Amino acid sequence: MFAAIVVDLDPNLFQVGPFLVTWHGVFSVLGILAAARLGQYLARQDDIAPERIYDMAVWMVVVGLIGARLLYVWENYAQFQGHLQKIVLLNEGGISQWGGIFGALLGGYIWCRRNDINYRRVLDLAGPANALGFAIGRIGDIINGEHHAIATNLPFGVEYVNAKTLGEPGKVVHSEVAYELIFNLLVAILAVVTYRLFKRRLPDGVTGLIWLSVYATGRFFLSFLRTDSLFLGLRQAQWASIAMVLVSGIAIAFWVNRRDSGAKPPVPTVAE
Repeated sequence: MFAAIVVDLDPNLFQVGPFLVTWHGVFSVLGILAAARLGQYLARQDDIAPERIYDMAVWMVVVGLIGARLLYVWENYAQFQGHLQKIVLLNEGGISQWGGIFGALLGGYIWCRRNDINYRRVLDLAGPANALGFAIGRIGDIINGEHHAIATNLPFGVEYVNAKTLGEPGKVVHSEVAYELIFNLLVAILAVVTYRLFKRRLPDGVTGLIWLSVYATGRFFLSFLRTDSLFLGLRQAQWASIAMVLVSGIAIAFWVNRRDSGAKPPVPTVAE
């Protein structure tokens, strides 16, 4: 170990009565807003009225937050036993990214059905937009130290020392959430740069599923650096990642095959 990055930041910003504002909550909101703005920008290239993106974003955010919180509560129920009222205190942190992903996708689907919008085209926006939102949201996680990681075997690591930290004082560990931030930022950049190219060559929905699968693959391997509880040898986030890749792979194969099978064969020419 050559250097330990010491984080001595209070995870809480301020409190007004019973309402606690945390860095986690602030950057989660900023991530959501950034994702919606990027989705609006890309929608202009896909013939979706940009002003409708915010209407859809409301559905995705609300259902996404419900899914994120419910999955977190399910995974960490011991924290809420005897204090069930804390389930609704999202401002204090405690959400599951995978719960948020699945919830947001469901919210987007409901909105599309209600408004007669092609869900697969909206799904394409989700890949790059979610990656950017996750990257920004991870800034709050870096500050509060909520997601515990294993001891680092690299020349650097992170140590949380603040009295109110949610990290593990006295331990120098991998900054796994910082690795996720960097990875998600790279995914977002690549997804935006290649968006128009992929959209011209692939059926609707495939572009979004590709980038969601890339995120899932990265999350699968980075989760080995976490200390989350195991289920059948893997962590919950890893099982969710596997599910995302499998479902995406099946959907991509189906949509590509259906497009190819629906293509009309070339009309043969008759030599004169």
